[in-house]
Amino acid sequence: MKRWLGKAETALGNHSDRLNAINIFPVADGDTGTNLYLTVRAAHRALQDAAPAGAGQPPAEVGQEARPEPAGQQAQFRQQAQLNDVGAVLARAGQAAMEKAKGNSGTLFSVFLCAAAEPLAGHARLTSSLLAAALNRAQIRAWSALSDPVPGTMLSVMEAAGRAAAAVDAGQNGNDSNHALGLVLDAAVEAALEAVVRTEGQLNVLQAAHVVDAGGVGMLLILDCLRSAVLGEELRSELLDGLHGYDLQDPHIHTDMPDDDGVEVMCTISLSPLDAATLRQRLDELGDSVIMSQVGPTADAGGRYRWRVHVHVPDPAPALAVIRSLGDPAEVSVSELALPRDPSGEVSAEGR
Repeated sequence: MKRWLGKAETALGNHSDRLNAINIFPVADGDTGTNLYLTVRAAHRALQDAAPAGAGQPPAEVGQEARPEPAGQQAQFRQQAQLNDVGAVLARAGQAAMEKAKGNSGTLFSVFLCAAAEPLAGHARLTSSLLAAALNRAQIRAWSALSDPVPGTMLSVMEAAGRAAAAVDAGQNGNDSNHALGLVLDAAVEAALEAVVRTEGQLNVLQAAHVVDAGGVGMLLILDCLRSAVLGEELRSELLDGLHGYDLQDPHIHTDMPDDDGVEVMCTISLSPLDAATLRQRLDELGDSVIMSQVGPTADAGGRYRWRVHVHVPDPAPALAVIRSLGDPAEVSVSELALPRDPSGEVSAEGR
């Protein structure tokens, strides 16, 4: 899982410019590649400092009296157990991604990662059935995070990968071999590619510009990185051959699109389930591209859960007033949609 996210960070860094170039939906702000890269980077870095599994004091030998462990060592052993748990590792990465998510695409990938971790909890090894369950849970959660989900986006790519994985796994009759896992991974990536190609015909704005969806291509890259990391194979660079708008000589399509008025508002806030539903409804009335997803599985002593909030609005003031009327937001960011956000050298310095 660490290798997957590391590969994805590098791949998205290498491809961020082309992803930005064809980013015209939901707004033509040319930042999908940057947003995905920065979000995946946050997920990967959350795992880089984790202690290696297996470190620490070995268990007592047979016949030897076990000594009680100091509290610090007990905490260390608990951490080691989590490091051997695929679901726990991905949950940790997903929560870090959610906290640092950028834009629509980064937020949806964070939702995908957090949801994929759930069926994997308690398992030390990935199998075809677990992967199929993880991809299915992830695509359902991503669709439900948006107030107004639209086909022809990275959501469609997630869905196609999940469905293909489930279909292939169903034919394996419980086979938990690495070969079966490879078949599911191959099917998921192939289905993701086909879904990316279809995005052009699913959204009028993409069809008019003769490009595929940028977020969908980013999701395809991420899934191919998963296949590469698990199977120990090279990334399939040929996957991107022929995708409309993705040739290096193609211009930055988004620069010819009309500017989008308004801003993108993002924050993290602790809310009760009722207040969260209220906030989603009120943000839907003020703007669009509303994404709300829970950060972490547990509530605080007051019964409140932490939420990551994303919305596009004409004016930030009413949205921020609504948010603050329900809680105390943290990590608030307001970005102009009409101004493409530059990675300020971070991508070229670390990802390429």
